[in-house]
Amino acid sequence: MSEAPVLLAAGGTGGHLFPAESLAVALARRGLPVELVTDDRAIRYGGAFPARAIHTIPSATPRSGSLIAKGLAALTLLRGTIGALSLLRSLRPQCVVGFGGYPTVPPLLAAALLRIPSIIHDQNAVLGKANRFLASSVNAIGSGFPTLGGVPQSLRSRVTCTGNPVRPMVIEAATIPYPDFADGRFRLLVTGGSQGAKVMSDIVPEAIALLEPSLRARLVIVQQARGEDEARVREAYAGLGVDAEVAPFFSDLPKRIAGAHVVIARSGASTVSELAVIGRPSILVPFPFALDQDQAANAQHLAATGAAQVIAQKDFTPQWLAERLTQASADPAGLVAQAEAARKAGAPDAAERLADLVVATIQRARKPETAA
Repeated sequence: MSEAPVLLAAGGTGGHLFPAESLAVALARRGLPVELVTDDRAIRYGGAFPARAIHTIPSATPRSGSLIAKGLAALTLLRGTIGALSLLRSLRPQCVVGFGGYPTVPPLLAAALLRIPSIIHDQNAVLGKANRFLASSVNAIGSGFPTLGGVPQSLRSRVTCTGNPVRPMVIEAATIPYPDFADGRFRLLVTGGSQGAKVMSDIVPEAIALLEPSLRARLVIVQQARGEDEARVREAYAGLGVDAEVAPFFSDLPKRIAGAHVVIARSGASTVSELAVIGRPSILVPFPFALDQDQAANAQHLAATGAAQVIAQKDFTPQWLAERLTQASADPAGLVAQAEAARKAGAPDAAERLADLVVATIQRARKPETAA
């Protein structure tokens, strides 16, 4: 096998790096060396990334702020592209795979200019802006969901549904059976994505306060709360006498998902995919201010299976949630059925399917050389 690497381009957030990490592991199992190109922001996530080398290039997001700010961001992307051209000329990778976000733009543009095979993967059910910009210049597009909005008709033949690669700890958590109700406890996990969500801290404790005391006494709650909200959420549960663990971050979140009867969450691509692979019922509150409404589209894919209930943030009131939790706690059989529906919607082999797409793209690119 050639020593030329597959170069993965991901950065900015764990939501982009985690699927890249899963693909790196799958490619390594096939004997393909992997290197990562990212930006400075992602180094805190990427320190343990399974790659033989990690490279950084400048990146910026040119879609917000003043005209001057946008211009500076565009110049940063240009500088990043020049750096990426130098890097790719040196590495001569077999393929470049991008996972969305503007840190992937320079290396994918460089790959197109150098005629190196390339792939983008979009974790959401709607193609993101950076990926939309790159779509016409890549050989293949991997999608995290069965349908991918925002793809021009002329490019639809390039789309392959691979599912969203999930971390090894998610695959491990998927082996944990749905918790039974033998001890009478009702276990909730509340999470708001990688940055937390203030709405969860505002609404969920108030909803718990509206429950019948007999149900409150049965609750075990694990809740992610932003640092500025953590103390008030913890105090609210303590005042209600509810067994609750509150923290800004849980490093073992997949295990926490597996331990829950119901998960209350945003509907980012990673969250929805992990809920499906692990197989847990959920109440999803899509982030309402995204221009592409990608979280709403993600949530609807899971809701269509019967595994999730989707509620708009404007309708996500303490009264609504208290009623929904009361109904759920009274219907254990229904929750078990929802858990099974979620599991059937999962794609635990998504990393292998994306690795298949990478290998196929490399092989197609080599055919003219073989013929020559």
